[in-house]
Amino acid sequence: MIIAVFPGQGSQTPGFLSPWLELDGARERLERYSEQAQVDLVAAGTEWDADRIRDTQVAQPLIVAASLLSWAALTDASTTAPTGAAGHSVGEIAALVAAGVLGDADGMRLVGLRGRAMAEAAATEQTGMSAILGGDQDAVVARLTELGLTPANYNGGGQIVAAGALPALAELAAAPVAATRVIPLQVAGAFHTSYMAPAVDTLAAAAAEVTVADPALTLWSNRDGGVVADGRTAVDQLVQQVANPVRWDLCMASFAEHGVTGIIELSPAGTLTGLAKRALRGVPSVAVKTPEDLAAAAALLTGEDA
Repeated sequence: MIIAVFPGQGSQTPGFLSPWLELDGARERLERYSEQAQVDLVAAGTEWDADRIRDTQVAQPLIVAASLLSWAALTDASTTAPTGAAGHSVGEIAALVAAGVLGDADGMRLVGLRGRAMAEAAATEQTGMSAILGGDQDAVVARLTELGLTPANYNGGGQIVAAGALPALAELAAAPVAATRVIPLQVAGAFHTSYMAPAVDTLAAAAAEVTVADPALTLWSNRDGGVVADGRTAVDQLVQQVANPVRWDLCMASFAEHGVTGIIELSPAGTLTGLAKRALRGVPSVAVKTPEDLAAAAALLTGEDA
């Protein structure tokens, strides 16, 4: 089984969409996504600087739009498609679209709303996130509990992301757990924690109105790494995940249990294939960063040399 994975917030870089807009129909597709998400994604992906595209209400629809652009290009370029899908954090919306649970228009409307709602929730208190690399996971989680912080992302490969109040994150950085390195992340708030509860309510009301189908691909959930066979359950878990930890470590463990033999990360790619190389050693992967990477992804799908 070869699966498609879709990255989360922080994977975007200035100008990364420029080469994708050279593909036939890509600009028109992105303009349509811009209207649905209420963000100028063409300008964001080609002209805006790092600070502007770091804004939560820009970053989230920009990343999902890029994933869907590259997904469409991949399925056009190959006679064989991935048979499974999973997305990290906001990338779950792209995964649900790829799996046929949501239409792309509903997906883009939801991600636009998600970004705005999470930005509003983040603005109410001074919070943030820091990546913790290395160390013993139990010791790290215990230290976070002491400080009143939440392990918001269990990313696998020896990486946990802590989220919460800025003074507590500063205390963590000043006295890190043994054998760890703490890296503050450039995000606007404590995502995937109880601070995001207002955003859950907003997103739940909108999600109740969308048309949902059961997944046509094997679909994994960030909630617990489990496979979700019911479309409405997948959407409900997507909504609740805004205020709950991302268990990407369990997703990767489940990939192994299900016999995944290859991983294709869609644009803006690189982060998830990097984690997979550490946690799923020996499983080949392709990061589709530009259209030039589509040939390698198609070759992995068909078992041919690129």
